[in-house]
Amino acid sequence: MTFQGNRRIVSSSGLTSPAVPPAPDLSEPGLMPAVTGALRRLGAALTARDFRILWTGAFVSTVGTWMQKLAQNWLVLSLTGSAWYLGLDSFLGELPILLFTLVGGVVADRHNRRKLLISSQVVQLTAAALLAALVWLDVVRIWHVLLLSCCTGFAQAFGGPAYQSLIPSLVPKKDLPNAIALNSIQFNLSRVIGPLLAGTTLATFGIAACFGLNALSFLAVILALASLRVAHVKPASAKPMWTEMRGGLDYVRSEPTLVSLTVVATASTFLGLPLQTFLPVLAQQVFGQGVEEYSRMMSWSGAGAVAGALVVAWLGRFDGMGRLLLRLQALFSLLIIAVAWSRSLPLTYVLLFVGGLAAIITTSLVTSLVQLVAPDGMRGRVMSIYMVAFRGGMPLGSLVSGALIATLGLPVALTINGALLCLAASFFLTRRDGVCRI
Repeated sequence: MTFQGNRRIVSSSGLTSPAVPPAPDLSEPGLMPAVTGALRRLGAALTARDFRILWTGAFVSTVGTWMQKLAQNWLVLSLTGSAWYLGLDSFLGELPILLFTLVGGVVADRHNRRKLLISSQVVQLTAAALLAALVWLDVVRIWHVLLLSCCTGFAQAFGGPAYQSLIPSLVPKKDLPNAIALNSIQFNLSRVIGPLLAGTTLATFGIAACFGLNALSFLAVILALASLRVAHVKPASAKPMWTEMRGGLDYVRSEPTLVSLTVVATASTFLGLPLQTFLPVLAQQVFGQGVEEYSRMMSWSGAGAVAGALVVAWLGRFDGMGRLLLRLQALFSLLIIAVAWSRSLPLTYVLLFVGGLAAIITTSLVTSLVQLVAPDGMRGRVMSIYMVAFRGGMPLGSLVSGALIATLGLPVALTINGALLCLAASFFLTRRDGVCRI
C-alpha cells in the first residue's frame, strides 16, 4: 500500500523518495488555448485548401525524389568510382536551370502556372521511369545517367519558377513566410524519410526499384495540381519574351536588396550545399562505410533541416530576418569545416544535424524575403533570377569542389569552401545596407 502526500511518497517498506512532479494538466485554464494557438501558428498556411493539397502531393513526390537522389549518387559512384563524376552529374542536372530558368520565369508570368507544372512533372516522371528500366535491364551506362539528369533539369527550369510563383497565390500574404517554411518542412522531412526508404529498398529490391518508386511518386503531385481551384490571371500585355526577360533583370538590378539576397543565395549554394553531394565520398573514403551509412548521414542532415524549417514556421515574419540568416550562414560555414575533419561518426551525425538546421533556416529566410519583395506581376521573373543563383550555385560548386577533392582531398576542399563562405557572410554582416537592414 502506498500513500502519496504533497512532498514525498512513503512505501510499505518505510523508505521515502521524492515525489514525481505531476504531469501538466492540459485541462487547466489557458493551457489548451496556448497549445492550440501554437499549433495554428505552425500550420497557418495549411488552413488554405489549395496549399494543403499541393503540400501533400509535393511531399509524396519529394520522398521519391530523395530516394532517387541517394540511389543515383550511389549508382554514379559504383559505375565510375569517381568524385568528379558525382560533381559532373550534379552539374548537368542543374545546367538547364542556369540556361533556361530566365525563360521559364517569363513563361510562368505569361501562362497557366498550374498546367506548366503538370507538364514539368510528366517529363520528370518519364526520365525516372527510363532510368529504372535501364538499370533493371542491366544496360545502364554513365552517359545514360548524365543525359537523363539533364532532361530532368530542363523540366525543372520551367517548373521551378512556376511553383515558386504559384505559392503566394494559394495563401494570404501574411502567411507567406509560414507557407515557405512549411514547404521547406515537407522537402526536408522527405529528405529524412526518402534516404531511409531508399536504403531499405535498395538492399531488398535493388537500385532500379528506387527509380521506379520515384516515377510513381510524381502521380501524387500531378493529381494535386489537377485539383487546385486557383484561377489563372492573364498578363495585361504580351510583350516580346526578350523584352520581358530584360524587364525582370532591370527590376532586380534596380533593387539593392534583391541583388544582395541573390549574392547571399549564390554563396550558400556554391560553397555550402556541395557538402550534400559528397556525403557518399565521406561515407566511403573517410569512414570506410557503404550505402547504409550514407543514408544515415543524409537522414541526420535532413532531420536538422526539418527542425530548422519548424523554427522558421514558428517565427513567421519578424524584424531582423536578414541579420539572423547571415549569422547562421557563418555558423554553417564553420560546421562544414568541422565535418571535413571529424573522424567520429557520432560527432559527424551531430554536426550534420546542426548544419542542416542552420542551412535550411538560412535558405528559407532568403526565399521568404525575395518572395515578399517581388510584386505579383513580376514574381515569376524575379524568382527565375533567384533560382538561377540558388539552384545554379550548387552544381557549379559541386563541379569545382569535385575537382578540388580529386586534387587535394575531401577535408582540404571542404575547408576551403567553409572559409570562403564565412568570409562572404562576414562581408554582408559589416554592411549597414542590403541584407542587414531587412
